[in-house]
Amino acid sequence: MAAHRYRPGRTLAMFFLGLVVAYGLVALAGNWKPALGLDLQGGTRIQLTAKGDVTPESLTQAAEIIDSRVNGSGVSEAEVTTADNQYVIVEIPGDSRADLVDLVSRQAQLRFRIVAEVASGASGDAGDSGTQSPGSGVLLPTEEPSADSGDGADPGDGASPTASPAGRAPYAATATDEPSDQPGDQPGEGDGQEIPDGPVPIDQPLEWSQNPGDAWLQEFADFSCPGPDAAVDVVDDPDKPLVTCDGNGNKYLLSVAMIEGTQLDSADAGAPNQQSVEWVVQLDFDGEATTTFAEISRQLVGTERLFAIVLDGQVISAPTMNGLITNGQAEISGGFTQAEAQDLATSLKFGALPVAFDDPTFETVGPTLAGNQLQAGITAGLIGLALVMLYCLVYYRGLGMVVIASLVIAAALTYAMVMLLSETAGFTLTLPGIAGLIVAVGITADSFIVYFERIRDEMRDGKSMRVAVESGWKRARNTCLAADAVSLLAAIVLYIAAIGVVKGFAFALGLTTLIDLVVFFWFTHPLVSWLARFPFFNKGHKLSGLDAENLGLERLPAGGRA
Repeated sequence: MAAHRYRPGRTLAMFFLGLVVAYGLVALAGNWKPALGLDLQGGTRIQLTAKGDVTPESLTQAAEIIDSRVNGSGVSEAEVTTADNQYVIVEIPGDSRADLVDLVSRQAQLRFRIVAEVASGASGDAGDSGTQSPGSGVLLPTEEPSADSGDGADPGDGASPTASPAGRAPYAATATDEPSDQPGDQPGEGDGQEIPDGPVPIDQPLEWSQNPGDAWLQEFADFSCPGPDAAVDVVDDPDKPLVTCDGNGNKYLLSVAMIEGTQLDSADAGAPNQQSVEWVVQLDFDGEATTTFAEISRQLVGTERLFAIVLDGQVISAPTMNGLITNGQAEISGGFTQAEAQDLATSLKFGALPVAFDDPTFETVGPTLAGNQLQAGITAGLIGLALVMLYCLVYYRGLGMVVIASLVIAAALTYAMVMLLSETAGFTLTLPGIAGLIVAVGITADSFIVYFERIRDEMRDGKSMRVAVESGWKRARNTCLAADAVSLLAAIVLYIAAIGVVKGFAFALGLTTLIDLVVFFWFTHPLVSWLARFPFFNKGHKLSGLDAENLGLERLPAGGRA
């Protein structure tokens, strides 16, 4: 069988095709400038003030959760710090965005409860609003209810009614997790009937929702909602039934928490299908919550009873169960924009805050570095790159042109990746990140030098240039792989262990190390193999860098010239 013939021209064509595709994606994104970090362009500064006395440990934990939220992609370079054992300060690069305040301060306590009663309006007098059965009145279906379904939607129709909080799109969802240990105030008394102090055991949530008891019904009747768009001030104790409201000011009597947000395995934002412009938050529960949810769906399906999704003590959705859900997967839907869905998914993914905060304050801040410092850093990088190119051109002559071409291609590929990562992963370029890119120039040039020196060694051993290119490649690639593996490992360890802008340096270093490997394997090597076919190189022209005098030989190996 004939040996496989290496085709460097084909490899180069495929490489340039990939580069064209990368720049095509950048053009589709429509942004040719990288996103800059807080030190280079300024951004938004948010200050959160903790309520009451908090421990340094809980404040630090809250800061870590907030850091995970704003740096959910890992590379957006937001800075989160604590101060005076009372404040969490968040600085986020980019244009001022008011929605960032909600993202960092949201408690993100997600719980799933059964609805016992629901009433419209904000009046605390049951006679004014009237206690209504679940599924009637103010609950809006995502699909129009059938004519014979009465006030509620018929689950058999496939409709999934949802509450439609003011200021939000209607949601449909399911979620929850294991009850937390956070203490809460107990409900008050109603008409002399004492509300039980301890957890209310509910073995059959459907039965409890049909008969919650006079004490809780009275508590529900006496409760007043603040009205549309107003935050409800309730203590969301997972071990007790809850009287609360939705965003429209409609009040609910809910069972104890059936499932909680901490039982989420994942929460991701996405579009349900390619034709839909509506974004949803897709949830996936752990094994225990999956079993619980399956049992609840068996009890509620076909009953027109509602289940409620409660976020930070407020009902965001109250749909009926229109089918058995046994795989632990659900979604929160209803008119989300992409940013809203991603923010909610991020909050749920990284958990609830252990500390409650007062209303946050935010302001726009300017860059921490002067423009001349950035210019100085870029100038230093360009000078260093020019010196590397000049040295390689003087020392390697013709092969030095390969170095220059490889560095230019590496720079072009790096620029394209920075643009794409800015759009897709929130990557922001800081001064330490620029330093990481500059350091990588030396790593990239080192790969070329190792390869060229291997070729020269092979030719000194008596091999022709065309043979030396391939045999030298086999020896050089292992050396370069080992060196790049060390650099990549160092970047990974630094990225994991570091905080703040140091992560940007580590990320940039790791990115450019990977780009070095791509350029070395799919551009530099095939380019040298292709050039070896031309007499200028394989015959040892004086300017090729591979002539006998330059190699320290009296004459070139067989196939060359003296």
